[in-house]
Amino acid sequence: MNIKIGVRREDINKWERRVPLIPSHVRELAEGGPLEFRVQPSGIRVFSDDDYRVAGVPVEEDLSPCPIILALKEIPLELVERGKTYLFFSHTAKGQSQNMPMLRRMMDLGCTIIDYEKMVDEKGRRVLYFGNYAGHAGMIDTLWTLGRRLEAEGAASPFSLLEPTHRYLSLVEAKEAVGKLAWAISRHGLPRALGPVVFGFFGYGHVSQGAQEIFDLLPSETVRPADIPRLFEGGEGNDGRLFKAVFREEDMVRPLDPNKPFELQDFYENPEGYRPVTEELVPYLTALVNGIYWTPRFPKYVTKAFLKSLYGGNARPRLKVVGDITCDINGSIECTVRPTDSDDPVYVYDPIEDRTVPGFAGRGPAVLAVYNLPAELPLESSTYFSGRLKEHVPAVAAARFDRPFAASGLPDVLRRAVILYRGELAPDYAYLAKLVG
Repeated sequence: MNIKIGVRREDINKWERRVPLIPSHVRELAEGGPLEFRVQPSGIRVFSDDDYRVAGVPVEEDLSPCPIILALKEIPLELVERGKTYLFFSHTAKGQSQNMPMLRRMMDLGCTIIDYEKMVDEKGRRVLYFGNYAGHAGMIDTLWTLGRRLEAEGAASPFSLLEPTHRYLSLVEAKEAVGKLAWAISRHGLPRALGPVVFGFFGYGHVSQGAQEIFDLLPSETVRPADIPRLFEGGEGNDGRLFKAVFREEDMVRPLDPNKPFELQDFYENPEGYRPVTEELVPYLTALVNGIYWTPRFPKYVTKAFLKSLYGGNARPRLKVVGDITCDINGSIECTVRPTDSDDPVYVYDPIEDRTVPGFAGRGPAVLAVYNLPAELPLESSTYFSGRLKEHVPAVAAARFDRPFAASGLPDVLRRAVILYRGELAPDYAYLAKLVG
């Protein structure tokens, strides 16, 4: 008997055009095993209804016959169905308050949640992610934001040549635009009043790597974070190059005990024994690109108190833009106080009044905090993600969800990602009980 799997349309906002499985991969899975798919219709999806029909996939509104539902983003409360197994980015593992009602609803209806974000291999490495595409889109948008911020300050710059990512038809077209920016910088240079133009990248994982891939299309030189102050010795000018500094953990924290050396594993296990030091270098940055994974156990690297001090004087600070690709609200970068979308992606955080100001002008950094950046590159990101997800779909279909969790037959990579099993929190996520209410 075929296992029925539904692919729901994304309805979190008009920008979410991605899909978890592209048409050709759905056909491949259906032809390769006892699987039967149906896809909900959508007027905004990057792959049209007809694309699925041509691949032999039924497009139907009703997914009730499907015990397994594939999605990407959160499921509206009123659409949760009793007893279903949902695979999606639930954004619940950190106890995100906005999604606790959804988690509660799924508990009440006896549902199972398999969270893509928690699918990791035996070394703890994620196997499903959009992070590299978040980095691509976030870097393009950060460069565009810098151009708009400089315009707001009355300074012309080559960065104004860029558009935001979602206005390009593809990643190829966007990269071509960045290439034209690189040519303009090489030919005409950068405003001398900017001094050395330094981009600080927090983190070095998939998000940061994606951002750096775009940045590296520009004429640039890589420097160690500790060497950033030396760039400002002997004058304020620049020679048409950008500078890139990638901050690793050892660049971002120090042990509280001055006699203790930095140890990465100890920092992960005992972050309370370390203090952040990034604020010593942030004043030298033109733009901060945040791509780190962060939970409340770890230090906050840029605080509101620091920004209040930085922007509280008469001089205009160097820091123009914060491109917070990871977008943890009130998280590692405290000026990320609310998320944005592609309609209105940027606000200025005023640290003196602790409020946001629409647009690019104002006292404080311009903050890019788009909640779902990979959706700005829907074709490429969907194809990449689908190619990875399809390898795990047969195992989900073969699992015995009518049995106890330990006897379900889920392989380890999926078992580790089960937040909720038949309405009960999985052992690894029992801590959410006190948060879900």
